Formats: sequence, C-alpha cells, structure tokens
Amino acid sequence: MRLASVIAGLAIIQAMSSDPARAAVCLDKSMTSDEIVDTIKAAPGCDGAMKVFEACEFGASGDVDLGAAVEKKCEVDFLAGLKPPQKAAYQRAMRVCDRKYQNQSGTMYLSFTAFCRAEVAQRYSRQARKAAGRSSR
Repeated sequence: MRLASVIAGLAIIQAMSSDPARAAVCLDKSMTSDEIVDTIKAAPGCDGAMKVFEACEFGASGDVDLGAAVEKKCEVDFLAGLKPPQKAAYQRAMRVCDRKYQNQSGTMYLSFTAFCRAEVAQRYSRQARKAAGRSSR
C-alpha cells in the first residue's frame, strides 16, 4: 500500500513537471516560460537576451522556446545583411547544432541544441556589430 502511494506521488510530480506553463526562478522572481520569452524580447540587444537565457534556463525542452527567442533577437543584427553565401554558412552552422544531439534521448539534449543555436546567432550578431563599428550591447 505504501509503495502504491509513492508511485502515485511520483506520477503526479512527473505530470506537473511536464506542464508547458512551468515556472522558473529567474532574475530573482518566479516567471513562466512565456514571461521569460517576453523578458528575452525586451532585453537590450543580443547579448542581453543571451544573458537572460543563461539565467533562466530550464535545462530541458522548455529551453527550445527561450533559445528561439534569442535567435530572433540576435538575427535582427545581421540576417538582412547577409549575402547568399554567408546566409548559407549560417544555416549550415544551425544544422550542425540540430544534428549534434539528434541521436540522444532526453530533454536535456533539446536544451543543448537550443543553446548551440543561440550561441551561433550570438556569434554572427557580434561579428556584424563589430564590422559595423557598434559595440556589444
């Protein structure tokens, strides 16, 4: 009887942890994934967005949305200005991230992929800002 209670409790905890609206303590407050994405969007520039992502990561599949928000924030700095060969190189680098953990099981690998993609976008953003003579923001 006691074992059944423990198993039921673990099932409840598992069900609660897979909820897409889970919260994280981030930047000294509790925020949902959507609130973290909004914070990333409002961050000052690509590097600021990445700092929020690093501070608020879930370490699991919830990082996919956070990483995508960082990618979009960073791409503003460079994507429109890429020539076709540069754009192809950027897309190749993103595919490398996508393939890197594709044969691994577990949601932490989705997080690793999200961080890899965000880091690629951040690197391109920094290169574009440097070429334009703008400082890191």
